[in-house]
Amino acid sequence: MEMRVVYARTLNELIERNPNVFCLEADLAKADATIPEVSGKHPEHFINCGVQEANMIGVGAGLAREGKIPFCATFSAFASRRCYDQITISVAYANNNVKIVGNSPGITQGPNGGTHMCFQDLAIMRAMPNMHVYSPADANELRAVMFHMADHPQPTYLQLVRLKMPKIFEADCRFDPEQAVRLTEGAEVTLVATGFMTRFALEAARSLAAEGLGVDLLHYPSVKPFDRERLIASARKTGRVVTVENQSIIGGLGGAVCEVLSAHHPVRVKRLGVPDRFGEVGDQDYFFEKHGFGPRHIAQACREMARGAT
Repeated sequence: MEMRVVYARTLNELIERNPNVFCLEADLAKADATIPEVSGKHPEHFINCGVQEANMIGVGAGLAREGKIPFCATFSAFASRRCYDQITISVAYANNNVKIVGNSPGITQGPNGGTHMCFQDLAIMRAMPNMHVYSPADANELRAVMFHMADHPQPTYLQLVRLKMPKIFEADCRFDPEQAVRLTEGAEVTLVATGFMTRFALEAARSLAAEGLGVDLLHYPSVKPFDRERLIASARKTGRVVTVENQSIIGGLGGAVCEVLSAHHPVRVKRLGVPDRFGEVGDQDYFFEKHGFGPRHIAQACREMARGAT
């Protein structure tokens, strides 16, 4: 099942459990699958604000002030860059319980090109006071994250991949924003991933295990808050770290890792992702090859780090 369909059907579950939950859209409800999933089943909890994303954030903030739990969804470029001031003042500064959902992050927006492709949303949202920032890796984790979001009143940003994602977690998995998830154990290199890239990091870690290279793979479904303790413990064990993300290498997951380790346990870190570039039209494999952060690039970076190459 596509992640966007899981998002919409989970919203239906949340609405049925708590009538204060609302679905807000900025004319991208078909992209989010909330048309027809939510609009057809719970039309009284569905609000299409039209092509006015900043206004949607304001409507969400007003609903939150009245005790509602709005999930406000649009493409990640619009949910972060376009609405940044409204989110800052009406959501984060006011500490309103608004859930902002950024659909199609990073290279998953490939067909729509550079204007719609956002490589900065993790960095933008992570830098905002009061904001929690989540990026689940599969459908089961997405459901767990959404239930947590509905139960915890705080400003939250969620990266939503629209595509089908391979199963990594079981249906009864739990989400704790204070804890990273160790997916493989090893003592030679620490590999840190989040969201869309965790599946490829896991693929690389498994291929390296077959070569005899032990990878300590940490998945971070929460980029803020950030589990410092597990990262530091892993870095103490391996002495070398590789990060990979579907984002710019500036300010996102790699930035969080470097901030923690530089302060608490300095080691070499290799950041994989998109360099200081804007997006363009292209598919997943094109971007992996151009920017060097696909599964084979992850594996090669781990090999080089393990043998001490620069």
